Amino acid sequence: MAGAIIEKMSTKKLVLFVFFILLFQIFSILVGALISPSPTTAISYLATKCINFHRTRAWLMPWGSNRCQQVHSFDDPLAKTLDANDIVFAVHVPLPNTEMSPWFQYMLAVLQFDIAFKMINQIEDDVVITIDARLAYRDDMTSEWTTKFHSVEQRPLRCTFAVSKTYENEGRFYHCDPIPFMELGSVAHKYFLMNLRLPVNDTMNVGIGEIKDIHVVGIHQNGGFTKVWISMKTVFSPWISVATVWYWYRIRILARPPVLLEKVIFALGLSMAFLDMPVEWLSMGFEWTWMLLFEDAQQCALYSVLFCFWIIFCGEHLMVSRSFFAACTFLCTFLGVRLSNPFYSVWAFFSYLKPHITFIIVAGISVCLYFFSLCRMVHCVFRTISGKMQQLPTMPETRRLRYKGIIFRFKFLMLATLTCAALTIIFFILNQVSEGHWHWGDYTLQVHSAFLTGIYGMWNLYVFTIIFLYAPSHKIQFSKPMARDICFVNMLEVQETQLTCGEQGPTEVYRITGKVAEE
Repeated sequence: MAGAIIEKMSTKKLVLFVFFILLFQIFSILVGALISPSPTTAISYLATKCINFHRTRAWLMPWGSNRCQQVHSFDDPLAKTLDANDIVFAVHVPLPNTEMSPWFQYMLAVLQFDIAFKMINQIEDDVVITIDARLAYRDDMTSEWTTKFHSVEQRPLRCTFAVSKTYENEGRFYHCDPIPFMELGSVAHKYFLMNLRLPVNDTMNVGIGEIKDIHVVGIHQNGGFTKVWISMKTVFSPWISVATVWYWYRIRILARPPVLLEKVIFALGLSMAFLDMPVEWLSMGFEWTWMLLFEDAQQCALYSVLFCFWIIFCGEHLMVSRSFFAACTFLCTFLGVRLSNPFYSVWAFFSYLKPHITFIIVAGISVCLYFFSLCRMVHCVFRTISGKMQQLPTMPETRRLRYKGIIFRFKFLMLATLTCAALTIIFFILNQVSEGHWHWGDYTLQVHSAFLTGIYGMWNLYVFTIIFLYAPSHKIQFSKPMARDICFVNMLEVQETQLTCGEQGPTEVYRITGKVAEE
């Protein structure tokens, strides 16, 4: 039996290895906390109300030398002579004297409506607002605008009125929920222009109240965070790739075929290497609108294999975790539509709303149940090991102490696995919480950035630790007494396994606990 490195490495070397892993983990957290800025920036733009008498498709600028004819308020005398179809809401991204950059990676747009209450023009229940949206771009301030996308979209308008609906409260504003509007998977140009129109006829945009203003909140990834993130991926990518190739090479030179646990460790290394691919470098020179879809596919692959590995590592069958892989695949399928229409949103229609909310709730509950199930499995594994250890006193003292040391190392790694699983599940939950920062003396600690870089570093370090410690050791020669001891341990099994004396398994703890998964 070759044995794994976790069993053959000396205690001193193992302590040094764990120390360096913890050192790299702390460094990953500090990179996000002290070096990286906040992951995203949100900027609010007040749409300019432009007049388009002839209702042409010309691009209307909100400011600059070619700015459009404007109305500052719909209460102005000029505005009262206009038809609703003559108004175009224009938004220039970014603000004057600034420009966008490919380092921003993506751009989201959220609409916020200012709607005044009027007794004769109230917002109806379950009303849908129709938006004729156009998006253009250019890379300098003098060239003509180039049309990028044009689409007529519908969004549910949900507003509440905090006070009673009486004539005395006319002019007060509704409280309306933000409306997801647009998502660009690449920021390949310096300037963007949105022209939004609310077409009105007998059936369209009726019962949406008296709109006073439209605010567009633009959200993009900070360039500084992108540089830190890509740098970390550039460092981890060759590290994990080389470790995975080395691990599989050590497995292939064994005299036996690889068991299921070794195969899933190899798959874990491949999925981590896939996530670490720094393809963002190439997106700096190309307009790849599918980058968000690709990044989601990377994360789905890692989550699926990681959750499968934890189940198999604790002795369960692979079938248990296939549902999570299906959930990840189901979640990724909704992202492809935006490749051709950035205005598309899964929240656009009421018929989509409840199924998606239900899916998110069920996914959250499933993840929590998964973790509790994993904790129960770890408890069962520890209880099984404790039962086996009661039969070890019949072994020679030297061998008994050695097996106790091996079991202690396995328990420590199992607890580290449980910690990694807990932090990963917390990442699922807290990733939706608003980002924040703390001030500590003269330094600003970016909590959200530290959390993202810390979790990403933890995944890489955990995968590297599993690959390294479970690789076959080069110390493969055993004396005959050791072989007899191993056979003795196999005789302690309550149930028969596929491995017999003389055959080889990944680790001795693997054999002691009877964790031989059938394929």
